[in-house]
Amino acid sequence: MPVAYFDGACEPRNPGGVGTYGFVIYGNEGNVVHEDYGIACEPSPNCTNNVAEYTGLIRALEWLLGNGFGGSRITVRGDSQLVIRQLMGVYSVRAEHLRPLHDRALELLKKLQCRARVGP
Repeated sequence: MPVAYFDGACEPRNPGGVGTYGFVIYGNEGNVVHEDYGIACEPSPNCTNNVAEYTGLIRALEWLLGNGFGGSRITVRGDSQLVIRQLMGVYSVRAEHLRPLHDRALELLKKLQCRARVGP
C-alpha cells in the first residue's frame, strides 16, 4: 500500500518566519516514488507551522491525484497532531487562516476517492 508522509515547519520563529513543507511518497515495495519540498508561506503573522504542515499534506494529495493514485488504498502520515485531528474531526478548525487549507485537504481526499487513513 502506498504511504505518503508530509511535514512542515516555520523558522526561525513561529509564527512569522518562513514556512516550508516537504513530502515523500513510498510505493508498495517501500521504494520512493516521488518527493518534493518548497515554500509554504512568506514571513507574516499568519505564516505558522500549521500552515506549513497543511501545505505539505495538500501538495502530497495533489501529486497523488495527478499521478493516478485515485481509488487506491493510501496511508497518509504526518507528525502534526493538530492537522491530523482536524481532518479526523476530533478537533474543530478555530483559526480562520487554516480553514481554507483544511477545506482543500478534505476536498482532495474526497477527489482521490481513496480509503486514506490519515494518522501518525
